[in-house]
Amino acid sequence: MEEFFSAGFVGIMLRFAICLAVNWIIVHFLYFRKSTRRDFYFTFIIISVAIFFLVYLMMGMDRGKATMGVGLGLFGIFSIMRYRTDTMPVREMTYLFVVVCLSVVHAMADMVGVDANGKVIGTPTAELIVIDIIVMAAIIVFEYFLKVETTKLIQYDRIELVKPDRRQELIADLEERLGIKVLDVKVGAIDFLRDMAVLRITYDGKSAGEIENKIKLKNSDYANV
Repeated sequence: MEEFFSAGFVGIMLRFAICLAVNWIIVHFLYFRKSTRRDFYFTFIIISVAIFFLVYLMMGMDRGKATMGVGLGLFGIFSIMRYRTDTMPVREMTYLFVVVCLSVVHAMADMVGVDANGKVIGTPTAELIVIDIIVMAAIIVFEYFLKVETTKLIQYDRIELVKPDRRQELIADLEERLGIKVLDVKVGAIDFLRDMAVLRITYDGKSAGEIENKIKLKNSDYANV
């Protein structure tokens, strides 16, 4: 029981608590409030927990030495991970990468080096907190203070509006139906048999969550868009 509640174990749990709290703040307050995607919310938090203990236990096999085997193991794990649903958008992939990186950093914080006497040199908790603050500050700056433009392909049924002289009507119709601020529209493939056109719309990235669940098309399917 004394070994279970040793200083080492308490340190592990403290780093895990900090890691989980930071990742939750990033996912809940910075990601979820804009995207409102509960599926990715679940994914990010669970992966954060799993990666932390996975890395910690893998490093525990050879305490104090960041071996090539650990790196290759992580590479192998991520190389076989497949998301069998829709392709993960770039923004979600970025948040996933941030969550994974922070989990790895916190898990390896007590084994970053060895001094001349063979003693493991760890990363103080204060330094971890500074790293977390820097990451969160960077996300806040780029999420809320920089203008973000996003593009998406959509199928459009009112092909009579794709004429150049009715462009403003087209943009107004898209904004009304999608609930976003459309910045630009490019017309691609047109199917007169089905009264359908493929449009590439550029819109304010702050509205990304509004049409995230709309129909998605592959860029390769419509090379002229």
